[in-house]
Amino acid sequence: MTTMTDSSVREFKMPDVGEGLTEAEILKWYVEPGDTVTDGQVVCEVETAKAAVELPIPYDGVVRALHFPEGSTVDVGTSIIAVGVGDGAAAAAEPVQEAAAEPVQEAVADTPATTGAEEPKPEGRQPVLVGYGVSTSSTRRRPRKGAKDPAAAQDASAAIQAEMNGHGPSAPAAPAAPSAGDRPLAKPPVRKLAKDLGVDLATVVPSGPDGVITREDVHAAVAPAPGEAPGAAPAAVAPAPSPAAPASYDTARETRVPVKGVRRATAAAMVGSAFTAPHVTEFVTVDVTRTMKLVEELKQDKEYTGLRVNPLLLISKALLVAIRRNPEVNASWDEAAQEIVVKHYVNLGIAAATPRGLIVPNIKDAQAQTLPQLAGSLGELVSTAREGRTSPAAMQGGTVTITNVGVFGVDTGTPILNPGESAILAVGAIKLQPWVHKGKVKPRQVTTLALSFDHRLVDGELGSKVLADVAAVLEQPKRLISWA
Repeated sequence: MTTMTDSSVREFKMPDVGEGLTEAEILKWYVEPGDTVTDGQVVCEVETAKAAVELPIPYDGVVRALHFPEGSTVDVGTSIIAVGVGDGAAAAAEPVQEAAAEPVQEAVADTPATTGAEEPKPEGRQPVLVGYGVSTSSTRRRPRKGAKDPAAAQDASAAIQAEMNGHGPSAPAAPAAPSAGDRPLAKPPVRKLAKDLGVDLATVVPSGPDGVITREDVHAAVAPAPGEAPGAAPAAVAPAPSPAAPASYDTARETRVPVKGVRRATAAAMVGSAFTAPHVTEFVTVDVTRTMKLVEELKQDKEYTGLRVNPLLLISKALLVAIRRNPEVNASWDEAAQEIVVKHYVNLGIAAATPRGLIVPNIKDAQAQTLPQLAGSLGELVSTAREGRTSPAAMQGGTVTITNVGVFGVDTGTPILNPGESAILAVGAIKLQPWVHKGKVKPRQVTTLALSFDHRLVDGELGSKVLADVAAVLEQPKRLISWA
């Protein structure tokens, strides 16, 4: 994981924080050159294709250089930070900070200057990199060191903050564009605006305090010169909006979002699955009125106090019962060995929409859990996903998955299998509908289920049996007992 480049510097490489990952994006640095770090201290947060993970440094020393700025995607095995170690670490820190000034500016120029106060750590967040065993006390983030000239750094920080609040000091007279060797100063929204409009910030004359480029400066760079026809601007560059236009309309007509992290992994997985496993999807519409009544009864049961009780709990249990009655559906296809691998355990995946995108953590050995235990596992899975604390291990090894599209008000869908899994069950919205019940049309709670399966593993008969069993349990939940 680390290599020695000389007797006093160690290079910390991007580790594989999940099984088989090849790259990760640096979300945030918690240190900068000159900072002292200790063994086990978190130095940065990275986002992999599976989760956000904090990386601890495995030795003591002084930060010599950060090799990549925040937002960079780095291949596993690439050095990301240099740390001076041994007796010469402290003495070497000062000159190296001079040499590393340009890369460090690249890493932190897009964020307001720090005040030196310790940054708060999200409650409950623990490093999940296997093998470091970081204790709670050792992961406290150290305050960042200020610039060499404290007064200048304070003035710059105050000026940038004032400009962000819209009441900064008046701009200095006759500002000059930055020289070719300097990186233009601008906040992230301004950099994005310049990128959208095709403006090179190096050519923009700043009007903000201390040479900071503002949104108005960017618009001025693309506005037609006096006497020039409005259509003279390059076709690829959108003209500046009217001063009366709302702020939300002052960007280009299109926005390009880099495909990386969870979205990139999801896209690759879905394309691979769709064109590798021959999908078949079957549907069934079922009366779940009795299941909904049971949900309400369980909510009043003392055994479920503090647990998440909802239709998904009973749907999950119904699928587990169907798998127990039809174990061949819980399998995977080994292309290399040309074998079907039947699993005697169920790692039940639950598709969860999070701010980072769609992830599918799974409940290990779900088939062995009682209903209250399953309720607890589902509650923990959902809350952990929403808080962004799902670990890579929690998203590995799934066998079958449930995706509850009904929460978005849609009737059903044709879900794509997670790679390596044999089946995925989509649950539609549960709605009050007219339904023939005991020979009469009555309002009943009805939903539509869709089961997609890998036709190499599961033929039509087996897939139909599984779906029919799930529907039967939801229609008559007492089968949870009689089929147990």
